[in-house]
Amino acid sequence: MNAPVNPPRPVSLGQAHVSAGNALELRGITKMFGALAAISDVTLSVRPGERRAVLGSNGAGKTTLFNCITGDFLPTTGLIRFFGEDVTTFPPHERIRRGLRRTYQISSLFAGLSVIDNVYLACRGVSRNRFSLIPPRRDDSLVHAAETLVEAVHLAAEKNRLVGELAYGQQRQLEIALALSGAPRFILFDEPAAGLSPTERRDLVSILTTLPNHIGYIIIEHDMDVALRVVESVTMMHNGRIFKEGRPEEIEDDPEVQELYLGGGHD
Repeated sequence: MNAPVNPPRPVSLGQAHVSAGNALELRGITKMFGALAAISDVTLSVRPGERRAVLGSNGAGKTTLFNCITGDFLPTTGLIRFFGEDVTTFPPHERIRRGLRRTYQISSLFAGLSVIDNVYLACRGVSRNRFSLIPPRRDDSLVHAAETLVEAVHLAAEKNRLVGELAYGQQRQLEIALALSGAPRFILFDEPAAGLSPTERRDLVSILTTLPNHIGYIIIEHDMDVALRVVESVTMMHNGRIFKEGRPEEIEDDPEVQELYLGGGHD
């Protein structure tokens, strides 16, 4: 496996305000479904601009954790702070307004619209003028922002194509562009490499490693060859709890991780 890489990350998508504290803090997060604890007593902190992977087998609680962070689920117990603000009970749209974004395992795109129109609508949806009925002018700042995002995810040549005509990997790239709309401060990527070809995975790594420095993220990913190349820290989950944390090289070489998740070895 290739060693983790940390290439320069150019800032080109707008600089958001960066807090001196943590971007994301979870304290004792537990989510119960009846008598079942999907996640239990999860505590972690992520700095502004930090890139972290949350790894684990199916059923480890990773997606439930994301759902609690975004507000799709409210935790049964625990505290969630986003850049110092308690957002534990906030609905999803309030967390989005504060700069939190997410991609999903299943694509949710406007297949009958073009790539650029999808991205423009995402930019418009998080802008102050999102309810305006006035058509955009050519010099509209949101049109320029959409063009920039399309280029950032390597889809400039496809910007006028209908989304339904794109390859699956290109649709996943488009989802990243949507998540980048409106100057996000933090993004949750839910298995962005799922279903991608080796070439598309290399393109994904390139996109993630060249995001602006101020945008931190957590990535859930089963492909450790992708995950360990695009992050600086790793949290392993097992049975709804944090099992181990460390740098990518530490997690890759850890015997317990290899035994539990990689079948006793990983090359």
